[in-house]
Amino acid sequence: MSNDLPRGYRHIAEGRIRENVGLGYDELAVGLVIEHRPGRTVTETDNLLGTALTGNAAPIHTDAHFSSTTEWGRILVCGGVTLNLVAGMTVRSTSGLTVANLALTDVRFEAPVFIGDTLYAETEVLSRRLSESRPENGIVTCRTSGHNQADTRVLTFSRTFLVPTDADAVRAATNY
Repeated sequence: MSNDLPRGYRHIAEGRIRENVGLGYDELAVGLVIEHRPGRTVTETDNLLGTALTGNAAPIHTDAHFSSTTEWGRILVCGGVTLNLVAGMTVRSTSGLTVANLALTDVRFEAPVFIGDTLYAETEVLSRRLSESRPENGIVTCRTSGHNQADTRVLTFSRTFLVPTDADAVRAATNY
């Protein structure tokens, strides 16, 4: 097999490649901006499951008649659902191999999200350093923004997590 592999894959056996999940510590360079794809269209089921799991019974998120009388004129997707969808879009590249999440800060909901909106995420690596207490890991902080199909920013947040310094060793040990 040729040594020319598509980016994001590695050779694991003759005629076989495997997708990489998660960038390694060295790949998460400060200033790197990642545009996460694919986007995700928010469904009514997403919103209903999110509100049911959290016990959020606010009628603005669940009652079409009530919501039709508000300034929005329709159901507003729960902020927790929006946050989780956008954060989830970032995991495959930023923290797919993460050891632990350390912080979620500076969460700002900037525009409403409605059922049928398609969300996209973009992440910038703000800082990184080696962990003092866990030398096999690095601490990475990223700032993520979520945008809708009209490129309106709907959400921003920062997230700090532990990522292995030797991603290849973790991949080999875990079959990832």
